[in-house]
Amino acid sequence: MTIPRRSWRVAGTLAAAAMVGLSGAVLTAGPAAAHTPTWDVTCDEVNLHLTQYNAGVTNEVTVTVDGKDLLPTEKFGGDFEKTIALPEHDQPLTVHLVVKAGDGEDYSKNDTKQAPVCEESAPSTPTPPPAETKPSETPATASPSPAGTPSESASPAAPAAATPSPSSPDLAETGSSSATPIIGGAAVAVLLAGGGIMWSVRKRRTAQH
Repeated sequence: MTIPRRSWRVAGTLAAAAMVGLSGAVLTAGPAAAHTPTWDVTCDEVNLHLTQYNAGVTNEVTVTVDGKDLLPTEKFGGDFEKTIALPEHDQPLTVHLVVKAGDGEDYSKNDTKQAPVCEESAPSTPTPPPAETKPSETPATASPSPAGTPSESASPAAPAAATPSPSSPDLAETGSSSATPIIGGAAVAVLLAGGGIMWSVRKRRTAQH
């Protein structure tokens, strides 16, 4: 049984059309299936590596931190590489990445990561000085005051020592005036006793003669 040439031609045309359609589908699906959205979050920055996207469409990327824009919506083509610094923080931050692929939602990305606190930024609050430094500073500032205090107090002390000298005559006079009656009485008694003795002696001499 012989197959007509016309049938061979129709079969060849269909086979060629199938090959073209298959190769087109592979070429179309190749770039779409190669989307690689890679990103890293450290304590102080966000690294974006969006590669092998479809350059024939418009793609978009957005990064937010705790609900606030860190990277406002930005458009890109086949690749997008960027490093973004995070604000200083003493608590972990929530970083949210949204990538919208222009060739379908299946290639878009919506992901969240945590940014830890950097170890070197943890002791940012000033620490009070140790207790040993406070006593050492106090004698240093107070040392000049004792040096000047004795010199000032010694100068008025000299007139104070001289104050008893004018009061000594008053005390001597007060003592002599109070003892004057006693001394006078003693002197009178001595005189009377002496006179009595002399009178008795004379009387004895007179009696003997």
